[in-house]
Amino acid sequence: MTDQPSLQNQQNFTDEASLLYMLKLAGPMIITTISFTVMQFVDRFMVSRLGTDALAAIMPAGFVIFIPGAFAMGAISSLNTFVSQCLGRGNTKECSNYFWQTTYMGCAYFLVVLAVMWPIAPAIFKLMDQPPEVIGMEVIYMRIMLYAHLVVAIYWSSNQFYMGIHKPIVTMYSSICAHVVNIIINYLLIFGKFGFPAMGIAGAAWGTCLGMTVGSFINISVLLGPRMNSTFLTRKTFRLNLSKMYDLIRIGFPAGLGLMVNVAFWGVILFGLVGRFGTEALAATSAVLAYTNLSVMPIVGISTALTASVGKMIGQGRKDLAIKQTNHCLNVGLIFMGVLGICFFVFRNPMMRFWSEDEKVIQAGAHILMLAAVYQTFHAARVIYGGSLRGAGDTVWLAIVSGLGSVVILGIGGVLVVKFAPSAGPVGPWEAATLSIIAVGIANRRRFKSGKWMEIDLFKRHAVNVPIQDSSELE
Repeated sequence: MTDQPSLQNQQNFTDEASLLYMLKLAGPMIITTISFTVMQFVDRFMVSRLGTDALAAIMPAGFVIFIPGAFAMGAISSLNTFVSQCLGRGNTKECSNYFWQTTYMGCAYFLVVLAVMWPIAPAIFKLMDQPPEVIGMEVIYMRIMLYAHLVVAIYWSSNQFYMGIHKPIVTMYSSICAHVVNIIINYLLIFGKFGFPAMGIAGAAWGTCLGMTVGSFINISVLLGPRMNSTFLTRKTFRLNLSKMYDLIRIGFPAGLGLMVNVAFWGVILFGLVGRFGTEALAATSAVLAYTNLSVMPIVGISTALTASVGKMIGQGRKDLAIKQTNHCLNVGLIFMGVLGICFFVFRNPMMRFWSEDEKVIQAGAHILMLAAVYQTFHAARVIYGGSLRGAGDTVWLAIVSGLGSVVILGIGGVLVVKFAPSAGPVGPWEAATLSIIAVGIANRRRFKSGKWMEIDLFKRHAVNVPIQDSSELE
C-alpha cells in the first residue's frame, strides 16, 4: 500500500530535479530549522537581560549538553536516508519500522547519558576553565536539559521520518507549536511573571523541555493517526527488528560521530579556548554564534530536504537527478550565505550592541563577526554537500573530514594560536575555526565531485527481499 508522499507527481522526474520542486520540499524544513534557531535566539536574548554572566553561561552549557545530543541527532538523521530510499523503492511499510527502531535506540541512549552526565556536570565546566562565577549557572542549565533530551529523542526521530516520506509540513507545524510554548514558558519562568517563580537561566531550560514535549506529542499523534497508519502501517510495525537497528547503527554511528565533532565538540573547543580570555570574550562568542547559527539554519533546512530527495532518487535509480538537485540547492545556499556575510561585515557593530552595552564585548564581537563574514559561503558548501552525501549514506567520509577539521585545525591549531600568539585574544581561536570551516567545505565538494558516493548500496544485503513497486502504483 502506498501514498503520494512527494510534493510533485512522482513520475515527473524533470520537475523533481527542478529548483522549484526543491524549494517546495525544503520550505517547511527551512521554517522548522529557523523556528528552532529563533527559539534559541530568544532564549539567549531573554537570558542576556539577566547580565553578562548569564549570557556567558548559557552557550557553553548548551554546547556541552549538545555533545551527546549531537551524536544522537546525527545518528537519528540516518533515518531520513533509509526512509527516503525505502520510499523511492516503493516499500512504505519499511519506512515506519525504521522509525520505531530509531526511537527505541534514541530513548535508551539518552537514559544512559542522563545517568552518566548528571553527577559529573561541575567537573566538566571546571575542566573547560570556565570562570567560577558562571559554573553554577552552567551546571543548573545542563542538568535540566538532560531531562529534555529524553523527549527530544522522540521529537527528532519523528521529524526525520516525516522528512524522509516528503511530508515536512507536519514537522513544521509541530515545531512552531513547540517553540511558541517554549517562548511563553521562558517569559514566565526566567523573569517570574504572573505569579510564577523567577528561575533565571533554569527557566530557559524548563521552557525548552516543555516545548519539546508538546512538539513530540503532536508528531506522534499524527504518526499514529488513521491516514499515516493506512499508508505506512505505523501501528503495526513497532516490533523490535535487530537487523534494521544494525542498518541504522552502521550508517548512523559515523553520522552521529561526525555531527558531534562538527558542531558540539567544535563549540566546546572554541569556548574552551576563548574562555581563557575572560567573561567578556565568552559573551561576545555567545552573541556571534547566535547570529551564525541563525544564518545557517535555512541552509540546514535545505540540506535536510536534499538528503530526503537524494535518498529517494537513489532508491528510484536516478542518481543523475540527485546531482541536479544538489547543484540547485548549492546555488541557493551560496547566494544566501554570501549576502549574509556582507551584512555581518557592514553591520557588525550595531549587531553586537543589540546583545550588550559592554564595550569590551562589542569590540571583541565585531572582530569575530568579520571572520564569520569570511566563512559564510564555505559553510554553505559544507552543509549542502554534506546533506547530499548523507542521502547516499556516505557518512563515514563526513565523519572523518569533520573530525580532522575540528580536532586538527581548530583544536591543535587553536591551541597553538593561543599559546604562541596570545595578543590576538579571542579572535585567535576564531581564526582557527574559520580555517576549519573553509577546509571542510572544500573537502566535501571534492568528495561529491568524485562520484564515489554513487557506488554505495545500503540495501545490498536485502536486495532479494525488498519489493519494488511499479511507478503506476504510486499515483
